[in-house]
Amino acid sequence: MPSRPEPVERACTLELKIIPNAPRNEVVGWLGSALKVKVHAPALEGRANDELLDFLAEKLDVPRRNVTLLRGDKSRQKVVQVTGLDLIAVKFLLQA
Repeated sequence: MPSRPEPVERACTLELKIIPNAPRNEVVGWLGSALKVKVHAPALEGRANDELLDFLAEKLDVPRRNVTLLRGDKSRQKVVQVTGLDLIAVKFLLQA
């Protein structure tokens, strides 16, 4: 007897270019394949990363645990994974 297929969880990855120390958190727009995002926090002790992930979770209306930093911990170029949404939904919700 065939087994039931596992439910597929929607997820996507997103390339980002981050500008720390901005006056406020905001999505600037697309820069090639990367989304440019300004964050208010300084790039110090991971504060900009934390604020970025909190900001994205709020904009996407998903729990903070659904937004994970995959690459770029100490870089302005980052890759995040968003669980619970596909790329089309993420792009729609993050339109600048």
